Amino acid sequence: MRMILPVVLLLTITCAQSGPVATTTTAETTVAAEGPRVTFPDGFVVQVETVADNELRAQGLMFRDHLGPASGMLFFFPEDEVHAFWMKNTKIPLDMIFIDADRRIVGVQHDVPPCTADPCPSYGPGLPSRYVLEVAGGVARQHGLAAGDALKFEGTENVIVK
Repeated sequence: MRMILPVVLLLTITCAQSGPVATTTTAETTVAAEGPRVTFPDGFVVQVETVADNELRAQGLMFRDHLGPASGMLFFFPEDEVHAFWMKNTKIPLDMIFIDADRRIVGVQHDVPPCTADPCPSYGPGLPSRYVLEVAGGVARQHGLAAGDALKFEGTENVIVK
């Protein structure tokens, strides 16, 4: 009995010190349940970088060689406007998901190719949006995203839009 008590005490202290690790598991990936993220209607979670000023919006995902299927960039705009994006200096195909202030999809541009020569074409649904989510090419189609679908944003409450 004396031997069991120190072992139980040691295990209790060790578990308490390490603390719980919260994660969200999907069919394809396990991601930390911290930081900014967007959840699709099917429950798929995309960890996002947030972009909320003109300088960062202009750079976007330029010069990136890879973007994982559970990663993306969420662009914030100060008001609803018709936004169009281009792929200058972007090395990977992207899906562009245009989202209104109610966080409903207004349009999706699928598998937008990298731009290899100037001038680069612009892509957009021609409808007002407040946010644009860029993910790896094919992700939107794989998860069946379409106009009218609602997305859930988490960890974006403190983003200051300029």
